[in-house]
Amino acid sequence: MYVKRLITGIVALPFLVLLIWRGGPVMFAVFVGIVSILAFWEYFRIVLNISGRTGFGTIPVLGLITCPLLIWSAYINSPGMVTGLIMLNFIVSGLFSLRQFKSDKNVITTVAWQILGVLYIPLSLSFIVLIRNGDCGIEWILLLLFVIFSGDTGAFYVGSFFGRHKLCPLISPAKTIEGSLAGLAANLCAGSIFKYLFLPSLPWGLSLIFFLSAGIAGQAGDLFESEFKRAANIKDSGAILPGHGGVLDRIDALLFAAPLAYFFKVHVL
Repeated sequence: MYVKRLITGIVALPFLVLLIWRGGPVMFAVFVGIVSILAFWEYFRIVLNISGRTGFGTIPVLGLITCPLLIWSAYINSPGMVTGLIMLNFIVSGLFSLRQFKSDKNVITTVAWQILGVLYIPLSLSFIVLIRNGDCGIEWILLLLFVIFSGDTGAFYVGSFFGRHKLCPLISPAKTIEGSLAGLAANLCAGSIFKYLFLPSLPWGLSLIFFLSAGIAGQAGDLFESEFKRAANIKDSGAILPGHGGVLDRIDALLFAAPLAYFFKVHVL
């Protein structure tokens, strides 16, 4: 597992950096849209397993369609369209549930899972597109990824080899307090190095608060996804990334950290 995880990171990381640095805002938005679709697909496979049901049906497909539309709305910087699409999805899903209620009394649960998934995945990822399209967007995206991925790596390896005290055993038995603290230390170190080299104008005090806050949000996002997997009794959301699991497994921390990063970028730093 460790070898697969390392190889996948070595292969994927240069591609991701190149895409962000040289791909342009359109290509980046398209990439985020594809990621949102794949992650939403994995998410709904998990929640269907929790509900003991099979088959996607119309309502989940509406969520899949909404994913790239929300990313596109963020790309054109239209908050009103983002809100409108969320409400349109809600209304149309509700209308479809009325038709299906006769044959499926639990259809309202499907609607609730779908709406949560839309808020959880494409709406959260839309903040990454907003960051990319703003001032110093490339640097901020790379900073966010550098901070989150470094913290995830530090927590994984320190927790695996030196972890003794369980962090949240009912949700994720493998995660430890030692790994969590190592992850936060890695967040601070990675963020500080990147800030010094590429964003020297940012104030140090607020930057350190941001690195630590992003790390905490990332760990919370990781545990939040683990709740779904624990309830569904599965280990990974998918198998598309060897050693890492599925797409949702790889971006779960970003889903909580991206909105926070946008808030810091626009309103604090």
